[in-house]
Amino acid sequence: MPLAEAAPAAGGSIWGMILPFVLMFAVFYFLLIRPQQKKQKTRNSMLSAVKKGDKIVTIGGLHGTIHEITEDVVVLLVNDATKLTFDRSAISTITKTTDAS
Repeated sequence: MPLAEAAPAAGGSIWGMILPFVLMFAVFYFLLIRPQQKKQKTRNSMLSAVKKGDKIVTIGGLHGTIHEITEDVVVLLVNDATKLTFDRSAISTITKTTDAS
């Protein structure tokens, strides 16, 4: 009879071993994965909303005004004569938006 009593304990210990992994995954999801997905979603919406005339800052710290924009390339007007070409993904923040014309 001691063998029969040990079998249910082994089945219970499998759930006892799996439960911490499930809890760890839940913690990782709510603390790491979900906030990163939200941040990526807001960045993508910001990049899609940028338009000609907006004042922006690039990830390198360059400030400029959007002179031309295509689906993946942005031409910045840094001063009256200097135009620089960047990927759209190089935009870090929008500092001032223009009114819709």
